[in-house]
Amino acid sequence: MSTETVTAPGRAVTATRTRSRKAPGGPKTPWYLWVAVAAIVIFCLFPFYWLINISLKTGNDLQGSAIIPPHPTLSNYKSIFENSDFTSALRNSAIVALVTTALALVVGSFAAYALARLRLKGKFILLGIILSITTFPQIAIAAPLFKLWSDIGIFNTLIGLIIPYLTFALPLSIYILVSFFREIPKDLEEAALVDGATNFQAFRKVVVPLAAPGLATAGILTFIQTWNEFLLAVTLTSSSRARTVPAAIAFFTGATEHEVPYGSISAAAVVISVPLILLVLLFQKRIVAGLTAGAVKG
Repeated sequence: MSTETVTAPGRAVTATRTRSRKAPGGPKTPWYLWVAVAAIVIFCLFPFYWLINISLKTGNDLQGSAIIPPHPTLSNYKSIFENSDFTSALRNSAIVALVTTALALVVGSFAAYALARLRLKGKFILLGIILSITTFPQIAIAAPLFKLWSDIGIFNTLIGLIIPYLTFALPLSIYILVSFFREIPKDLEEAALVDGATNFQAFRKVVVPLAAPGLATAGILTFIQTWNEFLLAVTLTSSSRARTVPAAIAFFTGATEHEVPYGSISAAAVVISVPLILLVLLFQKRIVAGLTAGAVKG
């Protein structure tokens, strides 16, 4: 045995190199896992593909179920952008979503920082009460808001949408940011204060940059929630002056009274989905980091 050990080092090295060339990246992923992943991806993306498929059809093609449009056309997209109500709704949705997101991040960051840093009695109960707002059904306040907004004169206005949207967006933003602020060492703020910074400067220049993944997550989720909201958008608006995209799509009409414009509705749905898809693709790492913050202790 000792002779083989001494005289065969070259072969041992050669065998090791051969094995390393065969498996440079470690064990291979089983083929059935790739099949499962592909099946899940197809299952998730097929509805969006079918939406695009319908948006490229017109006339009698809409009655068929062909996987590939027989006569693809962009006429549906052209028609929605020629519709002034739809373009106004796009502008309204952008304004409402961006303003709501900005206010949710500013107000939510201050509230979350206070809950994470200050010694308040019952702050966990307070956080629970804040989170309970997200479980409150919107339909329960739609009619009272309609009456109140009509009485005070903000019905069918953008501010009339921003206020309730902000009410439902703040709890989620606060919850996400509290988890992030708790993970940031307090020593960093104390070091900034020793260097002459004020409490607000320490918060703005030290805490906020470190909490960027949480801010990105809260901002994207707030934007998506506001952009897609339908019930309050229909209840609290009555014209294209303040109507957002989801509500505007509900008022699409066909060439005749009883015709449902499936092609135009699908084209509009594709258009309003593109900004959300781009946001998620650009900030997917920050979203994952924000959603998993505080999940692992160590």
